[in-house]
Amino acid sequence: MVNKIDWNKAGRITEPGRDMLAFGWLTVTADDVAIWQRYPGAAFTLVEGPSLFDGPDDTEYHLGTFELPGAQSCSPCSVSGGVAS
Repeated sequence: MVNKIDWNKAGRITEPGRDMLAFGWLTVTADDVAIWQRYPGAAFTLVEGPSLFDGPDDTEYHLGTFELPGAQSCSPCSVSGGVAS
């Protein structure tokens, strides 16, 4: 199971939306894309959510907190859905 994802592993997504990746569906917001564009090495925590569908490849994820490469990990940043958490 993948629990962190960077921009390269997400296929360098450039638009918000819902994309099928190897581990399930990933919903990315405009704020998430903006963070990756500004900090290409940022690694987000994957947060599993309820699936809208039933099936083997229907696991749903969104991006949670993120860490910047070389940054102290004691206080990771977070932006999700336009709301800092």
